[in-house]
Amino acid sequence: MSCSKPLVDAFQRRISYLRLSVTDRCDLRCTYCMPERMTFLPKKEVLSLEELHKLGLGMIERGITKIRLTGGEPLVRRDVIELVRALGRKLGDGLDELTLTTNGTRLEEFAGELYAAGVRRVNVSLDTMDPALFQELSRRDRLNTVLRGIAAAKRAGLHVKINTVALKGLNQDEIPFLVEWAGTNGHDMTLIETMPLGEVDGERVEHYLPLPAVRDVLEQRFTLTDIDHSTGGPARYVRVEETGGRLGFITPLTNNFCASCNRIRVTATGQLYACLGGAEKVDLRAALRSDAPDANLAAALDEAMRIKPERHHFRIEEGAAPAQPRHMSVTGG
Repeated sequence: MSCSKPLVDAFQRRISYLRLSVTDRCDLRCTYCMPERMTFLPKKEVLSLEELHKLGLGMIERGITKIRLTGGEPLVRRDVIELVRALGRKLGDGLDELTLTTNGTRLEEFAGELYAAGVRRVNVSLDTMDPALFQELSRRDRLNTVLRGIAAAKRAGLHVKINTVALKGLNQDEIPFLVEWAGTNGHDMTLIETMPLGEVDGERVEHYLPLPAVRDVLEQRFTLTDIDHSTGGPARYVRVEETGGRLGFITPLTNNFCASCNRIRVTATGQLYACLGGAEKVDLRAALRSDAPDANLAAALDEAMRIKPERHHFRIEEGAAPAQPRHMSVTGG
């Protein structure tokens, strides 16, 4: 890329964290994320592994120091480990961390290869340890597969952080158990408020659970000490004194986290969304496939910095349309 100036938006926030989706496809159908009959993108619209690699290298040149591979489910993409290895070669050479978010269904197979490629941390989405509820939420009977994947990741040397969406009337009463399980097994954990992205079957508001209320319940059982810990994302962390584990809270609805935003997201089709909750985007695929990819990619990134909004405007209420029509699996989970 011809221009190597750092990525700084109009609000003087230094952008150093890229969430890069490698596919919109997933082998689960979590009810708050997508409908059962999800229509996935034609493969020709999705960036090739070579294009994803070129994009990653260009971002590193512009000051991106952390890349998180996402989906859909990144590990269902054929040969994705080749991309992990290729990007992993930049660790210590502009890139500080390469990680990914996964539903855990393919971790047992790939944990060792991920570690060998330079990955040291993975986020695993896990909303329940109850087999019946897991099948209800994900529409698939895969809990044991996920738990084996988490165990394999730990054996391989990967640090696992559990991501749990707090859902009223579903996993609400199980959250204290999940916090204890994660902490005693050496896993950090982050609780997340449901995000109003994309049409799903049913009303999200029925299961919206504000995290300040969850923290109040947890504090009846655990001693939670606020700590100054950051993994580059929006979570605010506490230490659970009884387990020694770290617990994060991501609160897009009750406590806007945008002031310190250092992130951009790129979809599997190469659309850069400057904000998770916004429609502002630039087309990196068009730049990559143009006659002058380096110059056009640099110009597109400059434009992304110009249009990145100060904050998102999520809200959730009965009958309200999603904040954005695209699903989380399309944006990059």
